Amino acid sequence: MENANSTIPKPLVTFNQWFILLSVVISLITGFYFIMLLPFLAGTLGLLTGANPVLKLAGKLLSKPRSSYLQEEKAQLQFNQTIAVGCLALSLIGFYSGMATMGYIFSIMVAAASGIALLGFCVGCFIRFQWQQFQYRRRTAK
Repeated sequence: MENANSTIPKPLVTFNQWFILLSVVISLITGFYFIMLLPFLAGTLGLLTGANPVLKLAGKLLSKPRSSYLQEEKAQLQFNQTIAVGCLALSLIGFYSGMATMGYIFSIMVAAASGIALLGFCVGCFIRFQWQQFQYRRRTAK
């Protein structure tokens, strides 16, 4: 089994995906774009300190020991979170600077990625894998 600090239980990841998806969808439906600040700030805090408050909250809801759940690689999740935080930032900038189209594009991208992840396909994982393959091919071609 991997180091407990290098993985995160799958139910916490799923909870975070739902949190992001619902925050963005509610934001778009209501027009209260500031709601997207919640996943943006939680994600940013998680990236900067390693302590995402959404994951901390969800961790209290686990009924079994953390190690008994299917685990997700923390490095991959941080990569995905970086993309989500960046897109949420661009979305908020778009909405609050009068560029609504930009706001919609980036918020819909985040919602779509979260929704697709909940269905079982990780867009960020695919992007990271392709990037790693590109780096490998570039290193071995020399």
